Amino acid sequence: MDAIAVALLALLGVAVGSFLNVVIHRVPLGESIVSPGSRCPGCGTALKPWDNVPVVSWVLLRGRCRFCGIAISPRYPLVEALTAVAFAGVALTRGVDDDLVAELPFVALLIACAGIDTEHRIVPNRLVVPGAVWAVVAAAVVMSDRLPELLVAGAGAFAGLLVVALIQPRGMGMGDVKLAGMMGLYLGTPVIPALLAAFLAGSLVGVVVMVRHGAGARKRAVPFGPFLAFGGLVALLFGPQLIDAYSGAFLG
Repeated sequence: MDAIAVALLALLGVAVGSFLNVVIHRVPLGESIVSPGSRCPGCGTALKPWDNVPVVSWVLLRGRCRFCGIAISPRYPLVEALTAVAFAGVALTRGVDDDLVAELPFVALLIACAGIDTEHRIVPNRLVVPGAVWAVVAAAVVMSDRLPELLVAGAGAFAGLLVVALIQPRGMGMGDVKLAGMMGLYLGTPVIPALLAAFLAGSLVGVVVMVRHGAGARKRAVPFGPFLAFGGLVALLFGPQLIDAYSGAFLG
């Protein structure tokens, strides 16, 4: 693996992560993600370029606005760093090839949807629908041989979570259903371990919440989108290996 290519993709990830922070903040508010430029959420002052360097500026400013001193959420550097690590991880595990035109946007969509669902309890159509369209377009261009598999996986993941949402409407929303369908369009068969990982992680967190808060846990709704995003990243990085391991252990 070319270390230079991985490093460049990590740098790209940091830059994309900075843009994803804009998406996470503005899309739920119905605002443009293009203009105006980055501003302090407290005083509204436009940020100078040197105050808008991903990760670095937040650290140097100690997480506060230079002008009004308001605390800036640690979500900003975390999203930037996570996107950088995820982009590099995709390059290391999947290789640097034409498939990146689908894989990297998929990573970005998962992180954005997870961030929005965590803060606002929604998975917006403004991300999921274009993401699904791009999955089909990219597959048709760079991996046309897998297109039937991807379409079936997308439909299957959508239908599977739709059944869960109909049975447990308080624990699963239609945004989660659409996100699962989009994941299938990118992952294909590995969407199965993605969903399993999502439900396992969600169940573990649910148990922790119940232990910590007892009867009050029912009032602490935990969004499922971040767990789907986690499962999607796991499957993108290790899905084929997980399927092979399962097949060797139980079907071989």
